[in-house]
Amino acid sequence: MKTVYFDNNATTMVAPEVTEAMQPFFTTYWANPSSMHTFGGQVAKYVKTAREQVAAMLHCKPSEIIFTSCGTESDNSAIWSALETQQDKRHIVTTCVEHPAILQTVAMWERKGYRVTRLGVDGKGRLDLDEYKAALTPDTAIVSVMFANNEVGNIYPIQQLAELAKEKGILFHTDAVQAAGKVEINLEKMPVDMLSISGHKLHAPKGIGILYVRKGVRFRPFMRGGHQEAGRRAGTENVPYIVGLGVACDLATKNLSDEITRVSALRDRLEKGITSSVPDTLVNGDTENRLPGTTNIAFRNIEGEAVLLMLNEYGICASSGSACTSGSLEPSHVLHAMNVPFKYAHSSTRFSLCRYNTQEEVDFVIEKVPPLIKQLRELSPFKD
Repeated sequence: MKTVYFDNNATTMVAPEVTEAMQPFFTTYWANPSSMHTFGGQVAKYVKTAREQVAAMLHCKPSEIIFTSCGTESDNSAIWSALETQQDKRHIVTTCVEHPAILQTVAMWERKGYRVTRLGVDGKGRLDLDEYKAALTPDTAIVSVMFANNEVGNIYPIQQLAELAKEKGILFHTDAVQAAGKVEINLEKMPVDMLSISGHKLHAPKGIGILYVRKGVRFRPFMRGGHQEAGRRAGTENVPYIVGLGVACDLATKNLSDEITRVSALRDRLEKGITSSVPDTLVNGDTENRLPGTTNIAFRNIEGEAVLLMLNEYGICASSGSACTSGSLEPSHVLHAMNVPFKYAHSSTRFSLCRYNTQEEVDFVIEKVPPLIKQLRELSPFKD
């Protein structure tokens, strides 16, 4: 049975070009790039190239890129550094729809006595700019707002949010894990101080990420030990994965227009095909301002786990918008914050596409979903 993979917000396949580029660093160029000998120096050149490729995608200086193990480490490092370098400030501003890598981190600092403002969202998952402005105080050490939401795909006004923080001298961080490679990110124009990326969301392998730190921003290392990454992140460089991330970023730069146009067209075809054929559906999120490949569709009066299990019978991979797999029918924190009606929220299903998906795959899903939903509704214990 063929797998139709529409779960790219969870992870992506490693691009063939990335796999090919990584291979020599397991077998031929295996030296430590921080070593003083010529062999190590040869490897260091490839790390330098990868740093340049990442910087080119983000429109920043290569020296502003720190290689990490993942987006979670990058997020944690950004918050840690901001608070450690500004110990006189005891306030954090974030949103209630962030990834757990941010929410759990700020909750830890809150337990240590810091004050945390979690901004709410409206029914479409959008922020209130007036609420945001009011939250910024002289005591605010850092603002952390995601570039794009992993569940519903909303893209947030990072340019405007960062500018408002800048006016008050507040550090601004954005978790761009879902946005990188899918939308334009220009850090020459955007006054963001720190930004996180995870490689496995843009066709690089799992286990590699970056933290961008703008030149001039005070930074205190989260990982301590050796002198790697200009003393900003200790640990021997993960060369094969760094090289792979560099190639993935280069590919993302070259394929950005395809991501924005063709992938968004596939998403729209999928969304229209399902919602026009299945009654009582709801598309969650801001459909006017979202990632090209993300649609989050809710089916009234069905359990989300049942939808995923039935999709899996056809080889279709998607994700639930609820916590059904944990044994609870409670909606995810994102849908809860959006006040999505329970009869829809507990069945929300996220389909996330990438540049490797095809129209044939979209049409296959459109064909299978309507009878699947009809069958589940007939069996569902939920009734109006």
